[in-house]
Amino acid sequence: MADVVHIPDEAEVRAKWGGFAFTAANKKKADGYIARYPAGRQQSAVMALLDLAQRQVGEDTKTQGWLPVPVIEYVAAYLGMPFMRAYEVATFYTMYNLAPVGRYHVQVCGTTPCMLRGSDDVMAACKNKGLVKGGTTPDGLFTLNEVECLGACANAPMVQINDDNFEDLTYDSMSALLDALANDKPVKIGPQIDRQTSCPEGGPTTLKEMVTANHDYRKDWK
Repeated sequence: MADVVHIPDEAEVRAKWGGFAFTAANKKKADGYIARYPAGRQQSAVMALLDLAQRQVGEDTKTQGWLPVPVIEYVAAYLGMPFMRAYEVATFYTMYNLAPVGRYHVQVCGTTPCMLRGSDDVMAACKNKGLVKGGTTPDGLFTLNEVECLGACANAPMVQINDDNFEDLTYDSMSALLDALANDKPVKIGPQIDRQTSCPEGGPTTLKEMVTANHDYRKDWK
């Protein structure tokens, strides 16, 4: 189901990103991540540092960010590990983008629970707004991909856009969400219906007092 990644020309990538280095603020974060592990185990921080590097690229490009090969090489050298070991991590996890993406990376879950609950309608809403699976819109605003399970099956269908989940979607609510993002308007993260996190639609049916406070039920059992 994963879409084919079209990695840009290597010469252009190296010309642009060959001099990549963490900013002072990100270097401090990177060293903090490394310090969480015992001496000699700094390579265990590779996932955190790749994510940090991707976010720095995103800040530079005003997108969600991606990992050019020279950036992965930089992270590998920073951790004293072979480039291929870092590259293996970057290519294994879909949280890392191996090619440029837009300002909003729209990842539509197409696994069975979401499919049964209407992910085709969500994808149709994206298509009718000019998004093409595996591609980025001409204005650089949206990149669309179909992905495997994102772990919000109870609230299917859902999409992940950058770091946020949007759940209980319909064709209309997905269309409205894309319009809001395109026009820099605030959006509601999480369920798009009357639901608290993964509670039943319309609100919880049990333990209702826990909605607003950590209620102690022990006195009610006497």
